[in-house]
Order: sequence, then structure tokens, then C-alpha cells
Amino acid sequence: MSTPYPFTAIVGQDDLRLGLLLNAVSPAVGGVLVRGEKGTAKSTAVRALAALMPEVPVVAGCRFSCDPAAPDPACPDGPHEAGAGVARPARTVELPVGASEDRLVGALDIERALSEGVKAFEPGLLADAHRGILYVDEVNLLHDHLVDLLLDAAAMGASYVEREGVSVRHAARFLLVGTMNPEEGELRPQLLDRFGLTVEVAASRDTDQRVEVVRRRLAYDDDPEGFAARWAEEEGALRERIAAARLLLPRVVLGDGVLRQIAATCAAFEVDGMRADIVMARTATALAAWAGREEVTSDDVRQAALLALPHRRRRNPFDAPGLDEDKLDDTLREAGDDSDGDGGGDDGPGGGGGGVPPQGGGPDAPDRGETGSDDAPAVGEGGSESGQQQPAPARGAGPEQQPVGASEPFRAKMLSVPGLGEGAAGRRSRARTEHGRTTGARRPEGALTKLHLAATVQAAAPHQRARGRSGRGLVVRRDDLRQATREGREGNLVLFVVDASGSMAARQRMGAVKGAVLSLLLDAYQRRDKVGLVTFRGKDAEVALPPTSSVDAAAARLESLPTGGRTPLAAGLLKAHDVLRVERLRDPSRRPLLVVVTDGRATGGPDPVALAARAGRLHAAEGTASVVVDCETGVVRLGLAAQLARELGGSAVTLDELRADSIAGLVKDVTAAGRAA
Repeated sequence: MSTPYPFTAIVGQDDLRLGLLLNAVSPAVGGVLVRGEKGTAKSTAVRALAALMPEVPVVAGCRFSCDPAAPDPACPDGPHEAGAGVARPARTVELPVGASEDRLVGALDIERALSEGVKAFEPGLLADAHRGILYVDEVNLLHDHLVDLLLDAAAMGASYVEREGVSVRHAARFLLVGTMNPEEGELRPQLLDRFGLTVEVAASRDTDQRVEVVRRRLAYDDDPEGFAARWAEEEGALRERIAAARLLLPRVVLGDGVLRQIAATCAAFEVDGMRADIVMARTATALAAWAGREEVTSDDVRQAALLALPHRRRRNPFDAPGLDEDKLDDTLREAGDDSDGDGGGDDGPGGGGGGVPPQGGGPDAPDRGETGSDDAPAVGEGGSESGQQQPAPARGAGPEQQPVGASEPFRAKMLSVPGLGEGAAGRRSRARTEHGRTTGARRPEGALTKLHLAATVQAAAPHQRARGRSGRGLVVRRDDLRQATREGREGNLVLFVVDASGSMAARQRMGAVKGAVLSLLLDAYQRRDKVGLVTFRGKDAEVALPPTSSVDAAAARLESLPTGGRTPLAAGLLKAHDVLRVERLRDPSRRPLLVVVTDGRATGGPDPVALAARAGRLHAAEGTASVVVDCETGVVRLGLAAQLARELGGSAVTLDELRADSIAGLVKDVTAAGRAA
């Protein structure tokens, strides 16, 4: 087993370390979500936390880590007699993004269950994580069906495995820790709310601190055991402090004054539901225990709000998490009780002495500044929230108008790709999936995951006499088993091709166009699609955003999109063709949906309309599903967008028809070239 990087050797990242330590003191806080750019010690810190957790007493031989003082009466390995058990280190169980359902919840041997009536159950990761840490790296990329299982287990504290009437239940209470890079897409709101705390991390911009990070990492890589030994004293001291805080926690008093501040803060920031109030109360209590105090102060409440509320204030996937600290201070001051308004404010960072202790006093440790998250560039300083630079205007783009704000987004009509795909699970187009309605049966390829009971019985029935059946049970062989084939929904690659030329530059018109695209982006987020953005104006087209799962990055690029110049429609379609060609090589199972937002006009060069038609037929020849959002307005209309849709082999919808609640708001399949409607 490899030696983990010591928790106390992590440089900076005070918020990250504090959030993890508070959960170690009080697992009831509900876990922590760590958001930040790659290479910021997110995974390192989480894996190092397990070494600081107290040992867990378990029933000897129990695969489900039952507490010997109060064993689970429904444990599949039970029943257990209450009594002394054995102690083992706390576990950190990692859930891979591509894990199967059986790997997460466990697998039941269907063949033995049918033929012998035996519940032969192999525990999954939820059982391994019981009374420990369940760590999900890149949690925002987790498939929806795994997210649903995590939500159920987190809500009920138990995992249920159901296979054709045979069920197994076991306890599954764990500390949920997730890490994610926001550039790769956001997290489903339901799972986001399950994390008690959230912290933002970024690499430090301080030269000395960055030097120390590199120095320590190289020393660890050269000699992990020796490096860990040099930090053993600091690790031991921190472990003892966690144990002391756990003992103190039941005695911490949450007074009426601070409780009123918690309620007033949650109300002032308009968070949904009551979970935020409860998490803030538990976090403030843990902060007081961490500081060695028996009473919660206003500073604890403030720090708890900064950790527990930012991710609960998002109203749509394009909102950046955050909290107005001036408003927070005003709310606490107005609701505060004078009797506890100044307690413990100078004891350390994080409020009330609740901050992370200084990192270990190793012989080569320099003076360190604040965490690098304070030095990260703010949103709007040269780029989007993800820190990516906005694309420069295309050379020769011509006269340019300032970006126009988008109109209010609306619920968009569902657009889907025809046929039956086999792409990643999502919510847009029909596909063969592991989840959904049963449509047939087949022989299993590899392990059986979804039994088709009727087909299995039908396959076994003719052979019962030859197999010597004498009792009531059915004699089932491996060859009789049938896998259920299911139909669900997949996520697609939605590539937007947006006309940003002068013909679209009327401010009211462009605002409506951006609002429509923003609505489609929101729809893509909800349906778990990848998105890309191609724009054309002036003399050329450019890829404003390569295909990504980060829908909010696409929204940021759209918001800053300038307009003006000529209308190189053909260039936009050809650029989109190049993007789709590359994506087909990268992910051949994900089917594309091309959304062209234009009025159909084309300028530049000889016969630009004919050139655009040829580019459209290129997409049609490859069977790309497409839709043209017709932005033409006015009394006299040329119908060029509808003509382009015919060349693409797709369909055209107006901005009004794009609304789900419009008169024409029926769900339409986008017709691919060469396929019957």
C-alpha cells in the first residue's frame, strides 16, 4: 500500500483543509464539494484525510462494517450479537466516474437465486464506504443513474439492491466528498444540495508558496516514507485535535441568538428548503468544537455561511456560486444578539479560532501567505468564470458593435436526433441503455446485469425433463439466462452555429437570438449534452468554444459575442463540419445535433447563397441531424432559412416556435438527411 501524502504538508488551501477537517469532527455536516482548477491538490487532500480519522470499531468478519455496539439487525451477514469488535482504520473508498451500477451497490447472483433460492450477494462500494469516506473525483461527470443511487443512499442511509423480486438491504452511511473542475460542466442541483459544504480552490499566485509546493512534492516523490516520517509529529498533533473536538462536540451550546442569525442569513439569501439552516447550525457547532469552545459565536456563524451557502444560491446552471460578504455582515449584525457578538473573533482564521492550524514547522518550511484562492482572477477579468480567455474578434470582421445582453430565457421545445443511438446516458434522444423501459431480451455478453425473467423461464422450460427436474424448483442453467434489452435516452453533442454578422446586429433582435440560444443551452444542460459553439461574421468563422460538458462556459462566450460585418454562412457551416469530423473520431457513439441560428442571408464572394447550400448538403450527406432557428423578422421575408434547412436535410423553426409553450409547441424530431420523416 502506497504512503499517502501527509495532510499537514499541504501548502495553503486553508478553506479546503478546514472544510475537510470540520467533516472529520462532525460527519453530520454532510460532506464537502471541492471546486477548482486542475492541479490544486484537491485529490491529494481528500486521500490524506483518511489517515487523520479515528479508527472504526467493527464486527469481526462483517463485510458491511457493522458497529459492534449497535449492529444492524438487517445486515446481510447478520444477525450479530452486540459486544466487543475489532478496530480498523477509516476507509476512503473511491468511486470511479465510469463505474457500473453493480460495482456501486453490489451484485446479486441471479442464477443461484433462481435455481437455489440463495441470496448470494457481493457487496459494492457503498458497503465498503459505510462509516468511512466515499470519494468521487470529477463528480460532475458521474452518470445520472449513479447519481440517483447516491442520492437515495445519502437520503436513507441504506442501499437497496433489487433483482426481479429478490432484494438485499444494508446500511450505507458515509462522508461524501467530491471534487470537480467547473470547466468540465456543473453538477446536478439535487446532488449539489446533498453536499453540506463547498469550497473553491485555485493555485496560489505567490512565488514563494509555489516554490514550496514544488519542493515538497519532489521530496515526497523521491522518498514517500521518509517524507511522511518528517511530518509524523504534525500529523499526530492534528489527529489528537480532531479526537478532542469530537469529544467536545456534544457539549457545544447553540444559543438562541446565533440560531436566529442562522435563520435570518438563510432567509436573506433566499436559499431553498431548510437543509441550509441545518447544515449551517452543524457547521457552526463543529467550528466551535474545533476551536476548543463550548459556545457558538457570531464568527462561527459567518464562517459557516461562507462554507454552506454559496452552492445553494444558484438559480440556474449559469450562475456562479458565491456570497455577498457585505450583505452577510449586515444580516448578521441586524439579527445578532449583543451578548455574543464579539466572542472569539481573534483566535485564528476561519472565525472563532476555527481555522486550520499553521502547517508543520518542518526545518525547510518558509513563511507562507494566505491560500491561493484569494489570488485567483475574478470573473470578467479577461475571460469567463473558468479563467479561459475570450476569443479575439476575427481578422477582417468589419465594423463591430458592443455585445448585447440576452433576453430572458424560456423553456425550449425538445429537439431530438431520430433513430436509436447507443451514446452516453442522457435525456434527449432515444437510445439503447442499461436503464429505461424493457423492449426485448438477448443472451448476455459477459456478466448478467438486468434479467429478463419471462425470457429466461421460456428458455429453460423445454429442458426440465431432460435435466431430471423432480421438485417444484426450476432447473436453470447459465445458457438459459436472458439479458433484458432496454430503451432510454442518451445525451448528444449539440453544436451551435450562430450568425453574428451585421444582418443580426439590431440590438433587440440580437438580444432575442441570444435569449433563444441561452434557452437551448439550459435545455442542453438539463438533458446532459455536450455543447460547442461556432460563430461566423466578417470574412470567416471561428470555434468560439470547442465541444465541452461545460454549458456555463458556452453561456459566457455567448454573452460576450460581438456582432457586425458580413455574413459568411458557408464558412460557418464548413467550420462546423470540421468540428463534427474530429468529434466523431473522439467519441463515435455520441450522435451530433447541429443547431444553426441565422436568418439565412449570406454575403461575400460570388454567389454566397449557393456556396452555403453546398456546405449544407455536405452535412446532409453524412446524415447529421440538424435544425435551423429562423431569425428572420419583418413583414417581407425571403425564406432563406427554410431553404437552408432543406439543404441540410433538417427542419426549420422560428424563434416563436422554439418556445415549448407556443401554439406550435409540439416535440419534433429533427429529420436527418436520407431518412424518412
